[in-house]
Amino acid sequence: MYQRQGKAAYKANLDNTHALDEHFGHPHQRFKSIHIAGTNGKGSVSHMLASVLQEAGYKTGLYTSPHLKDFRERIKINGKEISENYVVKFVEENFVFFNKLKPSFFEMTVALAFQYFADEKVDVALIEVGMGGRLDSTNIITSELSVITNISKDHTQFLGDTIEKIAEEKAGIIKKAVPVIIGESQTESKSVFIQKTKELSAPIYFANEHFRIDYALQTIDEKQSFNVYKADNLVYPDLKIDLLGMYQKKNLITTLQAIEILKEKFNIDKEHIYQGLSNIQKNTGLKGRWQIIGHNPRIVCDTGHNEAGIKEVIHQIENTPYRKLYMIIGVVNDKNIDTVLSLFPKNAEYIFTKANIPRALDANELAEKAKQFGLKGTVISKVSDALKAAKAKAEAPDMIFVGGSTFVVAEVVS
Repeated sequence: MYQRQGKAAYKANLDNTHALDEHFGHPHQRFKSIHIAGTNGKGSVSHMLASVLQEAGYKTGLYTSPHLKDFRERIKINGKEISENYVVKFVEENFVFFNKLKPSFFEMTVALAFQYFADEKVDVALIEVGMGGRLDSTNIITSELSVITNISKDHTQFLGDTIEKIAEEKAGIIKKAVPVIIGESQTESKSVFIQKTKELSAPIYFANEHFRIDYALQTIDEKQSFNVYKADNLVYPDLKIDLLGMYQKKNLITTLQAIEILKEKFNIDKEHIYQGLSNIQKNTGLKGRWQIIGHNPRIVCDTGHNEAGIKEVIHQIENTPYRKLYMIIGVVNDKNIDTVLSLFPKNAEYIFTKANIPRALDANELAEKAKQFGLKGTVISKVSDALKAAKAKAEAPDMIFVGGSTFVVAEVVS
């Protein structure tokens, strides 16, 4: 499993995916889909769109990865996780074939999702890319719309070490004549997308060149409220989302641009948009995005883990009031963590920890590396013990942040 082991579980071709698809009779052809790639934000955008489509009355599938607590989080219909019985039956009935083909964990999971969505006759499914795009197992679909949220450096050992190379891999999800939304126009990647869409006669829209949000207000019911402009016209006044984190405004712009295109094929009105975006967590069960898990002291977790994601998290921390900051940090061992460690605030007290997976970097090793960047603290290897220790030290006006890796967050969210 890539989630646990990393590189050893990665397969850089679609051979098994096509064999699985053939075996199950091409289930992805039996429902409409929306394909979502990008370095950061693809999970949030997938859940935002799913929530809006649910409010519009569509039976909506949602395939995302990785999961936090339970494998079944990856495959949902209208916010409800796939049943344990379906998963068990799927493996039992196809065991001989799987044993012969030896697909990866991810390849098998994508096949399971597509079969489940077809069996349950969903109207539409949001399909989140696992990694990259071109060689991702999800890339056998021809969707109604392709979305690429943004490009930054992550998984460079697989996708390339420049923004242009990574953009080429993500652009692999663009299909002939299928519209594509790019969440953020970036100098290094823009020409890659324009060239690819020209080759495939695919309409292209850069969301941040159409929509604008000047600022966000946090409401008393722990939501964010935005005034959204298109050109200079206020098109969505007081649009609320129930996800915190200032970085969500980028994902919101991407989502609204996607909805504009989807309106041509789906019956979505303003009420569906307002209701859907205000109830993302309730409708879809999304967790781990600047999620407040405790008060007095404020305890926040976030799954941001690469350079761009950590930058957004640090920006959010800098704009959050607190007296003293405690940082519980753990990382995986196959990332270039020097860049990330250089971003963390030096005025915090750190507890270095290790998620309970083989890929996690040893907490002592992390502490040693962190010292080189002026980050000081203690080592408590078990995540739950690290949180207990921080709670014992922190007082009501303080703040505890938990993150550095999706897998650390998984151990603190309920």
